[in-house]
Amino acid sequence: MQQENLKFGIRENWQQFSLLLLVNAFVGGMIGLERSIFPRFAEETFGISSKTAILSFIIAFGVTKAITNYFAGKFANSIGRKNLLVIGWLFAIPVPILFIYAPNWNWILFANVLLGINQGLTWSSTVVMKIDLVGEKNRGFAMGLNEFTGYLVVGLIAFLAAFIANN
Repeated sequence: MQQENLKFGIRENWQQFSLLLLVNAFVGGMIGLERSIFPRFAEETFGISSKTAILSFIIAFGVTKAITNYFAGKFANSIGRKNLLVIGWLFAIPVPILFIYAPNWNWILFANVLLGINQGLTWSSTVVMKIDLVGEKNRGFAMGLNEFTGYLVVGLIAFLAAFIANN
């Protein structure tokens, strides 16, 4: 790739940047969906109290995501950003099946480990890709848009999922 032809900035790369924001919205949406319905699901399906359920599946997810985030930057440089994103989504493929057919809460915890890997790789790779597009000067703004989009969708999907589940 020729360096002199590269143009940095959100305006110059708005299509790719917008696509990465959309990908990040899907990443956040998955977490929003799970956070709003799992405490009730744990209690009704497995007889686990909401406080215990919230703590265990969030810890399984959070610890795994933190460890994955630690290595995501290195993996992004060694295997490429797009490959990292695709690998992250591959880890999410079995998650819905594990949720649907879980005979016990350990399956849910394992699914959250896979989700933690998914989130660590996909969220981190979209951040790195956005920073690559906008350049060093605007990396803070790109990171802010990334976080805003992801967490806005976490909240919206959590609200909608809870609303639908209660009706």
